[in-house]
Amino acid sequence: MRIPLQTGGPNMHSYYTDTPCTWCDGCGDYGIWTAMKRALVELGYHPWQILLCYDVGCHGNGADKTRAYTFHGLHGRVLPFAAGASLANPNVPVIAFGGDGASFSEGVGHMVHSVRSNYPMTFVLHNNANYGLTTGQASSLTWQDQPMNSSPNGIPERTLPSMDFIFSLEPTFVARGFSGNIEQMVRIFKTALQHRGFAYVDILQACPTYNHLATHDWLLSHVYDANSEGHDPSNFEEARRIAVDTTDRISTGILYQNEDIPSFYERLIPRQQRKTTAVEEVERTDVSELMKEFV
Repeated sequence: MRIPLQTGGPNMHSYYTDTPCTWCDGCGDYGIWTAMKRALVELGYHPWQILLCYDVGCHGNGADKTRAYTFHGLHGRVLPFAAGASLANPNVPVIAFGGDGASFSEGVGHMVHSVRSNYPMTFVLHNNANYGLTTGQASSLTWQDQPMNSSPNGIPERTLPSMDFIFSLEPTFVARGFSGNIEQMVRIFKTALQHRGFAYVDILQACPTYNHLATHDWLLSHVYDANSEGHDPSNFEEARRIAVDTTDRISTGILYQNEDIPSFYERLIPRQQRKTTAVEEVERTDVSELMKEFV
């Protein structure tokens, strides 16, 4: 269930606001921000037809840098809010954004259930391997032996293998992009937005201020487009293999997609015969008599 796409309507200026960008020069947020707007424009969505949900973090400041319906949530908690919004009104595409810190530390439980539930929404992971907003604090995805402001000797814990973790949950859509490749991100976002269920999109991005290992140039020299090399996104085992194996180079593109699995909403038996959405069924109820019991 999607809003009918319109032609010739929205353009990049449709999403413009006067709010100045405050991200550091060279931050990958600029590329992700631009690519998402382009994807929405190319799909024909007007700003009032979509909902953008942001977690806390540097990327979260994008909530007021895009003219649309936006929500800025609590740290690590954007996924349950976005899922609720999507289920309340499946006619509105919902896109959630989260950082690697919030999504795989405070919010890792929400990530698990979002994937296993196959909520009909898109999630974009801003993966810069640190908490940029708290000035270079290491996250669960910070690489081994990488000095960070809060751990100058490197992290004592093991780095969480995020892609292997996601694939262990049997997802229906997994993609990975690079913030320096706008064209590829646009393609990924457009496909994710039209996916039947939960679309997990991992965007590797540079953090020029705090991550001095995974720089823009380093990422540029290590990523490759798996789709252009003939990768079949329907092959789960191969998708997992190339997603996890980052020894010599890092695969990007649409890594896995399965459209045969119903979304969470489609599996809700009480909703299957409904022609209205939950938000359309909300009614005003007089609770004055009920409240007298508490006086």
